[in-house]
Amino acid sequence: MGIACQGQSPIERRELEEALYQKIAAEMNLSETAFIRKLHPTDDFTKSSHFGLRWFTPTNEVPLCGHATLASAAVLFHKKKNMNVALTFLTLSGELKARQGGDHIILDLPTYLTYPQDSQGMEELVKKAVGNMNVQEVRYSPDTKKLLVCLSDVYERSDLEKLKVNAQELLLAENTGKVKGLIVTLKGNRHGKHESYDFYSRYFAPWYGVAEDPVTGSAHAVLSSYWAQQLGKNEMCAFQCSGRGGKLKIILQKDGRVDIGGQAVIVSEGFLTI
Repeated sequence: MGIACQGQSPIERRELEEALYQKIAAEMNLSETAFIRKLHPTDDFTKSSHFGLRWFTPTNEVPLCGHATLASAAVLFHKKKNMNVALTFLTLSGELKARQGGDHIILDLPTYLTYPQDSQGMEELVKKAVGNMNVQEVRYSPDTKKLLVCLSDVYERSDLEKLKVNAQELLLAENTGKVKGLIVTLKGNRHGKHESYDFYSRYFAPWYGVAEDPVTGSAHAVLSSYWAQQLGKNEMCAFQCSGRGGKLKIILQKDGRVDIGGQAVIVSEGFLTI
């Protein structure tokens, strides 16, 4: 999960210089670093409901990051004691909303469709990602430049967790710019030894300087529409099987957007000297 930072100087009167956003993200060296900024000089982190939000990996600015948005909302709700029921963030992906729902924070994100991808064009990349595992289908999301690789139903969660992916090999296999993220996903097992989930996934984005992301809201904006169609249901529970892992509650809305709920824990806080 990304760390939320206030994109203001200590006197909160001027913006950070543009180059500093990327330099700070590189120094943080997390999957994503989120920068919250006030939209107007008179705005207040406790009272205002609309903020600007940008996300940076250690190497690039990205158009969408769900869990860094969740972290940003958690900082505003829990540390800044923001009094609003819901917050709206102005981002490169348009307006994103976050609200509190019990012990979860619920994000309102756009959904992104995937389309069948000719395996011949991505054969080497898929091979580098999953080796000799049986692949059920390969799909592509042109809006997000994410490639979705769905494994055969013969596999289980443990098989996905054991998968060894070399990020550098992914970069060598795909350098055209068409793919910026790779999702490997698997249908859930409702009768296994683990808690029941509708589907599992892992997400790799070395093209953005992220070998593997622990939990990825933007990937689930793609996965939610795919698995809703496959499973015939609009409410799902998902688990991302990275080393840290994370559970996501998903509800597709009729307007083409998706509510993705998750929990946030603030583990450190402080001041950054620039």
